[in-house]
Order: sequence, then C-alpha cells, then structure tokens
Amino acid sequence: MDMFDQEDQPQEIFEPERSDIEPASDSVSPEVLESDVALEVLLDETNQAEDGRAWYVVHCYSGYENKVRHNLEQRIETMGMKDKIFDVVVPTEEEIEVKEGKRRTVERRVFPGYILVNMILSEESWYVVRNTPGVTGFVGMGNNPTPLRPEEVAQIIKRMEAEAPRIKVTFKSGERVRIVDGPFNDFRGTVSEIDMERAKVRVMVNFFGRETPVELDFLQVEKA
Repeated sequence: MDMFDQEDQPQEIFEPERSDIEPASDSVSPEVLESDVALEVLLDETNQAEDGRAWYVVHCYSGYENKVRHNLEQRIETMGMKDKIFDVVVPTEEEIEVKEGKRRTVERRVFPGYILVNMILSEESWYVVRNTPGVTGFVGMGNNPTPLRPEEVAQIIKRMEAEAPRIKVTFKSGERVRIVDGPFNDFRGTVSEIDMERAKVRVMVNFFGRETPVELDFLQVEKA
C-alpha cells in the first residue's frame, strides 16, 4: 500500500476538550519552543541533506502547536523513529504590542496552526507524523508532502533571529487613533499613512483648528 493511500485509514482523534490539553499562550513561557536550539537546527539544515532529510510543513490545530510537538516527540521516541524524524520546530518571533498605553513583548507563532518537521520521508515516517494526535496533514500538492526550499527556510530563520521585535499594528488608514507618547500625548487623530518599512505612521491631528500631519512611531499610537 502506498503511504499516501492511507488517508482513509482510521486516525487517532485529537480532542481539544480534554483537560490535559491547554491552549498555547502568546506570552513568553519556559514551555514554549527552545528558540536558540531550534534556530541552530534550522541553520544546520537549510539544504536537503544527502541522506534525503528535509524540512516539511505539517498542519495542526491552531493554538495547540506545542502540544502537538510534544505528542510527536513522544511518538518518535516510543516508535524508534529517531533515525528518520530528527527535529520538530514551532517557529516563533518576538512582537511588541501597545494596549491601554502599555507596551509588552510577547512571543508569537510565525505560522499559527503549523509546525516544521525535519525528516526523511518514507512510508513509516509519514505514518508516524500523520497519525500524531492533533496533526491534520502535511502541506503539499494533493497527498504528496512538499519539502521547504532552502530560500523558504532562510526566510523563517530571518524572522526567528530578528534582533528587533516586530511591532504589532492594530490600526489602519482612515481609523481614529490616540497618541500615547510624545508632545502630542493624548491627542486624537485619523491615520492617513502607514509606513511598515520605517515603522512610522502619519496621523492627521486637529491642532489650533487646523488638520496637521504628525509623523509618529508605531509605539506612540494606539487604536482609539
């Protein structure tokens, strides 16, 4: 039987309602991905190795990425698949968000609902991953898992190792915002332009009866 014909076979059922499964938090936690180790693994595996190992994207229940990673790592151990499945990674990045005038840094998943698996694809390794509780399938054309290209892995690495945390933008052009820092603190205005590359926003503020454009950092503004 071809490994990809097993889609219709009985699958282990993943039940989010179970008390032993906790939704993944957005806050930084010791239980979340060991980022430094995972990053080193990605850096070492940007190209498909001679033995056929490559990085594959696996879809799972959003919010349960770390639980699924744990489930898969246990299966790799108990089913003796360390020579076929090498690493399981949940890519994350740091993000700064402003809420009620306060800044906080949180750890966000780069691809909610997905994990990365470094493996040699075979009937056995496919079966172990595909039947892990919480896994809904591989990413690829039809039933054929497609390995990530080196440039795609490089992009993920770039996001994971970024020195400056990504800033979460909660507003868009035309929306009313409140300035929370600087000489125009507590002024309200309308967003006229957003510059993602420079992390700047231009806000039209009513100043002495006239609409005046004010350029601000993302962190100086929050949705009104």
